[in-house]
Amino acid sequence: MKTYLNRKTLAFQAAFIAGTLTGPGSAFAAGNNFSDIARNINASIEELPGLISGVSYMLGLLLGVLGIVKLKDHVENPTQTPIKDGAIRLAAGGALFGLPIVMESMLNTIGTTGTIIEAPTLSRAEFNVR
Repeated sequence: MKTYLNRKTLAFQAAFIAGTLTGPGSAFAAGNNFSDIARNINASIEELPGLISGVSYMLGLLLGVLGIVKLKDHVENPTQTPIKDGAIRLAAGGALFGLPIVMESMLNTIGTTGTIIEAPTLSRAEFNVR
């Protein structure tokens, strides 16, 4: 029974990979020259800074809350929980909160855009789950 399931699993995996590589789709419809590949890569990573900003804000908030909880644990039982645990989490949370602004400043310093430095904003989040 085990070998039968292993063969069925391998057959399913092979069919999935073959279907993914040969199936119709816009991801594989581009030409084979370097400029088309570079254009596709550029279009794919266009929204990456917004994703990094959103993730860093969420992780910064999470680490800030965890740092406050660790400081509370230290106040309740100083011998069991050192204060450095809470301080490290608070510092890391603050650094993650400041990351989008620092990233925008670095991009403007390099000269990719000529706009004034602004903190990135999150206008909406879409989860296209069906």
